[in-house]
Amino acid sequence: MNSTTLEAMRTALRGPVIGPQDPEYNETRKLYNAMIDRRPAAFVRCADAADVRAAIGLVRDSGLDLAVRGGGHSGPGLCLLDDGITLDLSPMRWVRVDPQARTAIVGGGTQLGDLDHATHGFGLATPAGIMSTTGVGGLTLGGGHGHLTRRFGLTIDNLLAADVVLADGTFVTASASEHPDLFWALRGGGGNFGVVTSFTFRLHPVDTVGVSITLWPVDATREVLRWYREFLPAAPVELNGFFAALAVPPGPPFPEEIHGHKMCAVVWCWTGDPDDLGDVLARVSEPGPPAFHFATPMPYPVLQAMFDELIPKGLQWYWRGHFFDQITDGSLDVHLKYAENLPTGLSTMHLYPIDGAAARVGKDETAWAYRDAVWSGVIGGIDPDPANAELIRQWAVDYWEELRPHSMGGTYVNFIGAGEDQDRVRATYRDHYDRLAEIKRTYDPDNFFHANQNIAPAGAGRAPSDP
Repeated sequence: MNSTTLEAMRTALRGPVIGPQDPEYNETRKLYNAMIDRRPAAFVRCADAADVRAAIGLVRDSGLDLAVRGGGHSGPGLCLLDDGITLDLSPMRWVRVDPQARTAIVGGGTQLGDLDHATHGFGLATPAGIMSTTGVGGLTLGGGHGHLTRRFGLTIDNLLAADVVLADGTFVTASASEHPDLFWALRGGGGNFGVVTSFTFRLHPVDTVGVSITLWPVDATREVLRWYREFLPAAPVELNGFFAALAVPPGPPFPEEIHGHKMCAVVWCWTGDPDDLGDVLARVSEPGPPAFHFATPMPYPVLQAMFDELIPKGLQWYWRGHFFDQITDGSLDVHLKYAENLPTGLSTMHLYPIDGAAARVGKDETAWAYRDAVWSGVIGGIDPDPANAELIRQWAVDYWEELRPHSMGGTYVNFIGAGEDQDRVRATYRDHYDRLAEIKRTYDPDNFFHANQNIAPAGAGRAPSDP
């Protein structure tokens, strides 16, 4: 990018424009995933929707590539392009709650912790993720699931409207009554259709929740999964519980004698009567005696931030995912094998339940194509040491490959890992892909927004590969 374009951006925008010569450049280009090391031509930090419109116009006129960053949690680092422009929404980090209407309007750069803090003040929440540092934008546009999904659905099931800047700079509001085709596509179609400058969410009464963590020895993985696959889908939707393979973190609430031990676990969240949590989880000993069981009431935002310090920004990450409609007998040995062989202390596998309220939404009501899935699985190789990058990547890929025959063929789009081909994106959208491609042609015919899990405009051929 030449200096004239850089200065034009600095003149036109209220937010700062950070180039390679600026002292904050190297810090700015750091992502949650430290495995990503790219050098954009500039970061454009947008203060508001007017900045977004101006930036898009300048980038389009310059012929440079554009990527969009909200929270910076993208596993494959889709928010950075070498020699491209990153449109950074982090200054647009705000929440406005209407407690009477039970809605929240949320800026495009907001993180989940901001949303949870603002809504919790009114005893309200919406289902979104399991970490407070995740960006609201990327999570929502991919679909969004979390601790409240079985009771209140996916994040997109609670999205009421979105303000969007399109590729030609037009500003529109997408909702059930305005640009309904765009609204349909935004609910699961990723960042393909424009830059969302604000989201409007429906909120639900959620305040203090019951939180429980149950650990079993790793060699009980098969028995626990057999029990879990029957127990949770039959449980009240007020109970959410994601299954995990992990090494026990060295700290409370876990006793020192199990620190570092490989275990299988379920992290429970109960939004029913707090006094009923003990009865609801009375059966946790059925697959075998737990090595540890902990239960306590907890403010919902505290649960959302529980893992933030364990896996902070700046670690090496490689992840891949699958959708499952069942936990097959044939997959049990696979899970045991890779749980026993976790490559590092932070590497893990999670199975997030996406049944209950999420399954009651019609298959064609949103771009999310897997309403028949029961679990969204993710395999994460994680470690602070760059020397272990290939180790954790290979473990995740091997685990993913062995689970593939037991999966439904697609995945949560935010769990598509670096290096997966375009066919994986098509499989994730099933027969919704062609409709998404038509909507893409309407709103972004030149594929200006292509730094994402890309859906090419209809008639344009195949989408580009990962950056």
